[in-house]
Amino acid sequence: SALRCEDVGEAVFPLREGSAICRDASHHFCYTNVRSPCWRDIWTRMQIRVNSNRVIRVTQVGSEEELKELEESKVWNFLFSFLKEKLNSTTIDVDLYSNKTCLKVDLLEPNTKYCIELARWFDPKLFLVFFLGLLLFFCGDMLSRSQLFFYSAGISIGLLASLLILIYVMSKVMPKKSPVYFLLIGGWSFSLYLLQLVFKNLREICKSHWQYLLGYLLLMGFVSFGVCYRYGPLENERSINLLSWALQLLGLALIYLGIQIRPIALALVVIAVCTKNMEYPLQWIYGIYKRAQSACLGPSPPRLLTEEEYRIQGEVETRKALEELRNYCRSPDFSAWTAVSRIQSPRRFAEFVGGGSHLTASEVSFHEQEYGLGGVFLEDQLFEEDEEED
Repeated sequence: SALRCEDVGEAVFPLREGSAICRDASHHFCYTNVRSPCWRDIWTRMQIRVNSNRVIRVTQVGSEEELKELEESKVWNFLFSFLKEKLNSTTIDVDLYSNKTCLKVDLLEPNTKYCIELARWFDPKLFLVFFLGLLLFFCGDMLSRSQLFFYSAGISIGLLASLLILIYVMSKVMPKKSPVYFLLIGGWSFSLYLLQLVFKNLREICKSHWQYLLGYLLLMGFVSFGVCYRYGPLENERSINLLSWALQLLGLALIYLGIQIRPIALALVVIAVCTKNMEYPLQWIYGIYKRAQSACLGPSPPRLLTEEEYRIQGEVETRKALEELRNYCRSPDFSAWTAVSRIQSPRRFAEFVGGGSHLTASEVSFHEQEYGLGGVFLEDQLFEEDEEED
C-alpha cells in the first residue's frame, strides 16, 4: 500500500520503514533516523529502493541543506547528469548512525511512475564479509605460502583490473596532443565507475550477453594465469611475510566492515588481534610469575641423584677425563721427558696415551673381587643392612 503526504505542497517527503510512496513527478525525499542501533543490528542493513516503469535519475545527499544547495547549483547538475547512472531500479544504502538521509528523484521521460520504499533486514552478505575477514586474518600465514591461493588471487585480480590496465596502456600509447588523451585524464575514476555499473547490472549481463562475458573471462583468465606462471609463487621469506601481513590487515578491515555496530566491530578486531598473538602475553605472564615465585620462596634445593644415575655419571665423567688427559699428553705443550722421568712404568703410560686401558688385568680382577657380585665389600654392605633391619 502506498502512503501519500497530506500536504501536497511540501518540498520534502518523509520516508518511513516498511511503507512505500508512489509518485509521478520529480520530488525530494528524506529519512530521519529515530532509532539507535543496538547489538542485534550487527548484520542489519537499511536500504532505500526506488523502482520505476521508465528510466529515472536518483541523486543522494546527506541533509536537506545539501539538497537545497544541489537544487540551486545548475552547473553541478549538468556535470552530475553525465556521471550519475540512469536506471529503472536504484538502491541506496543508509548508515545506521546517520541522522538524516535525503535524495532527489528526477524524471527523464513523461508519464513515468515510480515507488520509493525504505527497508531494514538481515543481510547475509555482511556475515560473509565478516567470515572472510576472520579467514584471511587467522589463515594469512598459510595462504601466503599456498600456490593455489597465489594463482587464484592472481587470476581474480587480473579479471577485475583488466579494464584499469587497458586504460593505462592506452594512456601510454596515445599521443600527448591527441584530443582523446584528455578523455584519459580521468580514466582511473571512470574505469572504477564502469566496474560499479557492471557489478550492479551483472545479472542482466549474464542473462543477455553471456557469450561475451564467457569469452572475456576465459581470455583474461588465461592471460592472468600466464603472468602468474611467468613470475611464479613467492619464495623470498620477506615477500611472504609482506603478503601475510597484507592479508591479515585486509582481514581486520573486512571484520570491521562486516559489522554494522562500530563499537562491537572495534571490540571484535581487538579480540582477534589478542587471540592471534595470545602465546606471547602468556609467555610473558608465566615468566613474570616464575620470577615472583622464585623471589618469594627462594632458590629450590637441588635434586639428589639415585644410585643408578650416580654410577652412570661417574662412568661418563671418567671416560671424558681420561680422553682429555690423552689429548693433553699428545699435544706439543706436554713435556714427555719430564713425565717419563717421574713415573714408575713408562711403558704402561705410553700404552695409555696410544689408546690403551688405564687399568691392568690384576687391578680389574681385584676390583671385581672387592665390588663385584660376591665380593667382600658387597657382602659387608648386605650384612650391615640386615643388622639395621634387625
